[in-house]
Amino acid sequence: MLLLQFSTSHYCRKARLALGYKGLDYRVENLTPGAHVFRLKPLTGLTTVPVLLPELTGEAEAIADSSHIFAFLEQHQPDPPLFPADPAQKMEATFLEDWLDESIGVATRFVYYDYRAGEGKAIDPSLMSQVVIQIVRRQYGMTPARVALAAERLEEGLNVLRSRWHDRPYLVGDRLSIADLSAAALLSPLARLPHYRDPHPWLFARIIEVHRACNEPLPPGLSDTDAPTVVSAPPSP
Repeated sequence: MLLLQFSTSHYCRKARLALGYKGLDYRVENLTPGAHVFRLKPLTGLTTVPVLLPELTGEAEAIADSSHIFAFLEQHQPDPPLFPADPAQKMEATFLEDWLDESIGVATRFVYYDYRAGEGKAIDPSLMSQVVIQIVRRQYGMTPARVALAAERLEEGLNVLRSRWHDRPYLVGDRLSIADLSAAALLSPLARLPHYRDPHPWLFARIIEVHRACNEPLPPGLSDTDAPTVVSAPPSP
């Protein structure tokens, strides 16, 4: 399998977590923003990453969107499951994944790139990095007012997640699901922002736990030496 991605995309990280959790062998092809459209549009008709090329006889040539990739991987290799077996929990996990995709993941993108263009510029002050950041900011219309709204939405989202994830290891049920993988991937950029990292050690402890369970390298800003520690509650019987 081949995953077409931007190396820094948190939505692509979400797909990598799922591939790793399933224990599947795959390769990545890192695309260049802007030029990526010439690679993707003939395959999917879209210009967004991630895109998975299963490279399997009888399967689709290309699968776009991380949620569709989740569904394909579950059908291709059911064990270990990404979706809870209980119908009500499955619906809950699917709802959380969609909320994380459409609201919290987008808010994280706004807050992260605003930080990287200002206070966090020193993370990578190179011309290429700053050009990409400005392209992304223009592409998504990241005005100060919209960034402020995103920050408010993100804070509300963290309060919701804290009520579920602070004292127990899983967002839904008693094992990892699409909800945990989505939260761990889509909130991972915040590890580089001290004003999120410092007040929410429980969040980054969960992110680390999910990455280790999926055999995925930790995101930038997290490492074995500076990882926060939160004692997980035992899984429900």
